[in-house]
Order: sequence, then structure tokens, then C-alpha cells
Amino acid sequence: MATGKSRSEIQIHLRQLNGKRMVFSLLFFLALSFPTADSDARVTFASGTLCGTGRATTANFIPKFVQSMEGLSSNLNNSNNHFAVTNNTDPGTPPFFALIQCHEDLSRTDCLVCYAVSRTALPICLPTTSGRVFLDGCFLRYDNYSFFQEDVDPATDTKNCSSTLTNTNWNDFRGGFPEFNRSVVDLVENLTQSAVNNSGFGVMELNGVYGLAQCWKSLTTEQCRICMNKAKSEAVSCLPSREGRSMNAGCFFRYSTEKFYDNDPRADGGSSGLSSPGAKVAVVLAGVAFLMIASFAGYAAFVRISKRREERKNMGLLSNSFNKAGLKYKYETLEKSTNYFDISNKLGQGGAGSVYKGTLPSGDVVAVKRLFFNTRQWVDEFFNEVNLISAIQHKNLVKLLGCSIEGPESLLVYEYVPNKSLDHFLFGSDETPIICVCVDKDKLQILSWKRRMGVILGTAEGLAYLHGGCHVRIIHRDIKSSNILLDKDFNSKIADFGLVRTFGADRSHLTTGIAGTLGYMAPEYIVRGQLTEKADVFSFGVVVLEIACGKRNNAFVEDSGSLLQTVWKLYKEGVVSEAIDPLLDGDFPEHEALEILQIGLLCTQASATLRPSMAEVVEFLTTKSEDREIPVPHQPPFLNARALVSQGLSSSSTSTGPLTKLGISYTTSRSSTTPSSEWPLRIDELSSS
Repeated sequence: MATGKSRSEIQIHLRQLNGKRMVFSLLFFLALSFPTADSDARVTFASGTLCGTGRATTANFIPKFVQSMEGLSSNLNNSNNHFAVTNNTDPGTPPFFALIQCHEDLSRTDCLVCYAVSRTALPICLPTTSGRVFLDGCFLRYDNYSFFQEDVDPATDTKNCSSTLTNTNWNDFRGGFPEFNRSVVDLVENLTQSAVNNSGFGVMELNGVYGLAQCWKSLTTEQCRICMNKAKSEAVSCLPSREGRSMNAGCFFRYSTEKFYDNDPRADGGSSGLSSPGAKVAVVLAGVAFLMIASFAGYAAFVRISKRREERKNMGLLSNSFNKAGLKYKYETLEKSTNYFDISNKLGQGGAGSVYKGTLPSGDVVAVKRLFFNTRQWVDEFFNEVNLISAIQHKNLVKLLGCSIEGPESLLVYEYVPNKSLDHFLFGSDETPIICVCVDKDKLQILSWKRRMGVILGTAEGLAYLHGGCHVRIIHRDIKSSNILLDKDFNSKIADFGLVRTFGADRSHLTTGIAGTLGYMAPEYIVRGQLTEKADVFSFGVVVLEIACGKRNNAFVEDSGSLLQTVWKLYKEGVVSEAIDPLLDGDFPEHEALEILQIGLLCTQASATLRPSMAEVVEFLTTKSEDREIPVPHQPPFLNARALVSQGLSSSSTSTGPLTKLGISYTTSRSSTTPSSEWPLRIDELSSS
């Protein structure tokens, strides 16, 4: 969805809310346990808490929830009625709207108590982006859009019918069932109309049946009428129940054979004043709540201070390292360089952050990756990327220029690669699925065969360097077209080192938590978690075939043959030209095209031992045909989603470690932004779905 922190950070915030939930939970049970005599806040739940389906993807959503609930409390306290709203639409944060409506017959103290109890229940919906709770005395709702004038909602409107009359108790009402039913129907008809004409509120008694109708104060008279008409039919449908409640987006209706409402609406004086038992209870509850919240605030402050000390310690270690290496940038400088992370400067969306184009005061253009971390895991991953990339220098790898770690967010600074990513050229965007890009307003350019060969060779040389040319052996784990960037001369540069793994020369392979993108992952890695350099070779082979054919590998789209399957069939039939991108219009050497397909198929062999090393691939690509021989490939594996599921690919069997990544991908392709039902799928998306 939106940019921001990871799901794990949202869970951290939820754990931090547990203390506050306990406070309000205790307040809730205290409210239920004290006798209230002539004061009743009616804190019985009219229905269960209703939570939305959308989930927040930014960690600042939960602090905003807490902040907005405090604002709602303040607005309710400062108002002279039983209604309050709040909204928070600050730029850069998710929008938040909330509403509280007490029923007008409640005293002011009872309204505040009802709100406190409803607020206790609502956090159970977090981190979903919407939630609502109906109590018999009030209604509380939050959402990510302005719903204040929403009268009905077929998806969430509900009713609650209870205590059906039986043959043994119908004599409680003169005339039995027919008389009772007529009384309820007449009450509902008259009361709903009365409420519409009386600013949205009304109470009534008719032949031993009691009723209350309440529209939210944000509705117009006509909207109230619409909501009450629906409530009327829902309430009548509860017959012959002794009691029925209708709970809609904009109103509440209840009838009962027991009197449940206050005869003196909005009365704070007399028997409902400070001398009444209910008011005394409210004062005691307020005092208890104040002491407990103060204690929680003190504890939270202590935790926050301790956390900040730990973060400063970690940041101090990082800062010293970066100062010595000359990698440090000021946060303010980078913030200004991107025009404060303006959306027009956004280059793409990575797995755990966004990438923006920035112009430094010196005039140099850079790519700024915006990260968030609050945990030790994030510090470790930050170290992982910075330490690896800063120590690696190769013409076919994206260069890390520096970072900022002392602002509210951590930022990485990379060289700017102007031509974005390879998949942008091969597959276009969702809006323009064409294999070409705009060079200027009047000119379209297709990625020529020569440039495609250059991209393949450059990528192979970059991987060969990672596997054996630098001071450590590095496995990238997420080689795909969107992680190959193209500079102004269309030279390839491998990006996204957030999933890399290093190991010593004495280790033949690693068994690790699965991470990567389905369709590019080697079969032994998917099924057994076995990771070697040959996993990168397999991914490279898929990319080679995509470059040559101009088609995305659809291995995990149901009922669609994979690119490997198509190329293998054409290769065996000897009709190579049919496999090559038709937009090249035959402008390629057929013998060279055959060798490229052969290399791609060789790299995607099912057995890792049959795949060449990347050093061997570079030799295939740079040595003249007459001086070398490319082995004949066997049939590659034709995997699909159903086959993987049958082999036990699930979150429990394959996802044994963190699946987050620090990706720098200058693309808006589906590989990093779409839900798991679309291509390509990331393994962590499949596991969490």
C-alpha cells in the first residue's frame, strides 16, 4: 500500500498499547461493578466490535489512533452536547477520522463513562484502518475517510434481537402476541418519525413497550430520515422478540419490554448531580482512571527514554563508522534535495521504503532511499546493506554514496541511474504495456538487440564479481528485471542488496529462510531452502530469456504456460526466431539469438550442478563462438503455484526468518507493490496471504 514502516513495527506499537488497554479495561470492569442507582451509562455492548478488513501498513497509524482518541475526548469534554468528531489529515501520514455519539437521554457524566468504555473496546480492531462499536448508551467509530454524513452502510449495518416471547409468557401483554406486535409496530412508526422531527432523538412508551431512537448529530434531517426508515424495518423484523436493536452507520434504534432510558434527558442536576450515587461513582472512576493513566504515562516515558538511549548508542556506533568512511550526509540536506520527499520526485517503491530523486546543493543528482527502523533487527539490516555496498565497487553494481542516520528517518544515498529499471523497458507500465520508452516527446526507442546483449553481459559480470571477485562471496537472492537498473548509456547495474547472504569459502550452501520473487527463484531454494550461487544463476537465466523474448515469466499465473516452457518448446523445434521479441522485427543475428536462448535454458536447469557458474557465463558471452562450446541444456523445471503448494510451500514450512528487504528498485512494477494475487509474487506475500 502506502510507504512507511514494516508490519513488524506496527506489531511493536500494538504491544506498546497493551498497557493502555489494561488501564481502560480495568476502568470498564469498575464501571460495570459499581451500583449506579438512578444513573446508568448503559455500557452493555449492543453488538460485537465491528472491524474493517483493510490493514494499516505504516507504523504511525497507531500513534495517530491514540492521538485522535485523545482529541475526541477533549472535543467531547469541551462541547455542550453528546457528540464530537475529530479528523487528522496531516501530509505524509494516513488520514484518520473519528466520531462519538452519546444518546441524548444520558447525563453528561454517563456520556463520558460510556465513551471511556467504548474507547476501551475499539483498539481490538488495530491495525485495521476502520472500526466501530455500539454500546447501549453510545456509538464510537474511526475510519480512514470522512464518514460523518454516512447514513446507512449495507456492508456493516446490523441488528440484535433477543428474548423471544413464548407461549408461557405471552399473557404478560394483554391480547398476547397480536397486541404486543401491534404495540411494537406502532411504537416504531411513531418514534422514528418523532426522532426525525426532533433533531434526531426521541424516547417513547406505548402499552408497556419502550423505545429510543438516535441519529448522529452530523446527519441532515433527510439523512436521519433515510437511516430511521431502515432502522424501522430492521426493528420490526425482530418481532416477536421482547427486545430489538437496529444499528446503522448513522443511527441507533432500540425497543424493549423493560424501561432502559432516562426520563430526564441531558439532566446533570438534581438526583443526577454530584450528590447522586452515579455521579459519585463517575468521580471515583475518573480519579482511578487518572492515577492509572498517569502511571502508564510514566512507564511509557521510561520505556521511551530507555529505547532512545539504546538507539543513540547504536546510532553512535554507526555515526563513528560513517564519519570515518566519509559516508555521512545531513538529513536536512537530503530532505531539501528531494523537495521534502515530494511525490513528483518518487522513483519507485521498495520492499521497506521508497526511493526519491534528489538534487544536492553541489548540483549532483542522487537517489535517496527512505527507510524507517525502530528495532535492533532494522539496525542490523541497515548495517548489512551499508557495510556490504560501501565496500563493493564495480561498474555493474549500484554505488552507495552515503547515508543519514541522525534524523527522524534513516536515509541511504545512491548514485542516480537515469533510465530506471530493465522491466520498465521490457514490459512497460500497466498503462502503457509496450516494449519501448519515450526518449523525447516525438521519439520512441525500442531496446535494440545490441543493447540487450550489453545488459545481459553487464549483469553477468556484476554477478560474477559478487560470487567471487570481491572480498566476500555474496549471493544476491533477488535477481530480477526490476532490480537491474540502466544508466544513461544503457549499461546495467544490479541493485537491491537487502536480501544478500554472505558465507565463507568452506561453506557449500546455506539453508535459510526463503525470500525473493516467485518466477525467478531456483527450485531447490523454494522447496528445500538450499541457497548457493547457483540460485542467482537460475534467476539470471530467467532474466536472460525475458530480455531476449520481451515477455515476462508467467510461471505462477494459473492456466498460463511459463516463459521457460515456451522457449524450451521452440528451442527443441528449432524455430528460434519465433521466441525472440517480435518488436525487434527480425533485427538480430539468429545464431547469436540461439546461443542466448541456450545460455538462458542452461542457467535454468532443474539441477544446480548442471548450471554454469557466472564466471563461465561471462566466458560464454565474451569468447568467440569458434573458441568455446556451450553445453546442450536439458528440459528446465516447469513450476507453478499449485505444484509448490503440493510440495508444502507455506508460511510454516518455508518462512523461517525475516522476509523483509531493503530494496532499491526504480520501478513501479507489480513486483513490489501489488497484492499476492498478481504477478510476480514475492514469497513473503504468498506466505502472509
